[in-house]
Amino acid sequence: MMVRIYSKPHCHLCDQAREVLERVRARIPFDLVEEDIRASPTLLAAYRYDIPVVIFEGIATFKHRLREEEVEECLRRGLGGTHVAESKGQEE
Repeated sequence: MMVRIYSKPHCHLCDQAREVLERVRARIPFDLVEEDIRASPTLLAAYRYDIPVVIFEGIATFKHRLREEEVEECLRRGLGGTHVAESKGQEE
């Protein structure tokens, strides 16, 4: 499964989103591709005020702030509900 994040340098929310994605990726393997929106006029026009944007299976699924449990749930749905690993330190 591939997850794409649209971001740009010096973006605090982008840094936080990347950290959340890396924590989830430690439990559920996926490919992570990060794209700087400044490299594409189309992406810049579409997401200038909405970064970070996280794309799952071609759909803009999350913007701005990510919650680890929501990202994990989204990935599990994408994997057909397959339970991969327990989330340590997460409240149910």
